[in-house]
Amino acid sequence: MYAIEVRNLTKTYVKKHLTKTFRNRGVEELTFGVNRGEIFGLLGLNGSGKTTTIKLLLGLLKATSGEIKILDEAAPSTGLLKKIGYLPEVPYFYRYLTGEEILKFYARLSDIKNEDSKVQEVLSSTGLSSVSKRRLSEFSKGMLQRIGLAQSLLHDPEILIYDEPVSGLDPLAISQMRELIVGLKKKGKTVFLSSHLISEVEKICDRVGILASGRLVRVIEQKDWNKAGGGLEKIFVSDVAGTAELGAMKV
Repeated sequence: MYAIEVRNLTKTYVKKHLTKTFRNRGVEELTFGVNRGEIFGLLGLNGSGKTTTIKLLLGLLKATSGEIKILDEAAPSTGLLKKIGYLPEVPYFYRYLTGEEILKFYARLSDIKNEDSKVQEVLSSTGLSSVSKRRLSEFSKGMLQRIGLAQSLLHDPEILIYDEPVSGLDPLAISQMRELIVGLKKKGKTVFLSSHLISEVEKICDRVGILASGRLVRVIEQKDWNKAGGGLEKIFVSDVAGTAELGAMKV
């Protein structure tokens, strides 16, 4: 049984202006499965449909057509959301609160039992215990990402969905975030993440789906890109070459 299963998933945005109707494809006919306990990466250029796919999985967008199953149940649903942890590309927090206070706030929203001990547990697991009393306004970008990661873990979800989790981070923060995500897999969690950073996806993912212009070009396993000359980067460039995305990049 897949942790996440998507079949023929399509999202089309429709905009009307005067007498004309404009349709913009977000994603088209996506079909893939994410195994339990793996790190699955969705790799694509900016605008390829990665965030649209994540929003469809979470019910933040309504699909035009297609089917989504999470833990073998039709998604999205309120019950399933309790089993999912989510970190957006740019998490928003009340920055006048401390790290500990913001996590207690979310713990209460989620009606988490043993609030204090759970908050301390996720602070420790994300390496934030020593700065938990500092206001978020004093946090670096990397520390804010780790607070977002801690928040996503509060309710002990089975599936974690992360949108560009290392975007904008410095090399040290990227390394720390990578270790945290790999650690989640070791604990038996399923991680679904999007990225346009090939090197990071290559280091931590078991399998990768390559998106180009809203379409899934292929799903490839780690052993296959390790065997390929040039690795995942060469495969990715070959797969997306000639698409509208690259064709628009003129110099």
